[in-house]
Amino acid sequence: MIILICILAGIAWGIAAARKGQGNRLDMLQYAAAAGIAGALGGLLLTIVVERLLG
Repeated sequence: MIILICILAGIAWGIAAARKGQGNRLDMLQYAAAAGIAGALGGLLLTIVVERLLG
């Protein structure tokens, strides 16, 4: 669940960053994909840390 939230947050952040830079739709798609992947990795790391601390 943490990973999914981080992916969605990364996608939203990527789209916002592309819009701020006045990018077109393909720019928004590329930024969203890259930020979504980064969010997934961050969420995975966060999930591992939480599991280690609570488990």
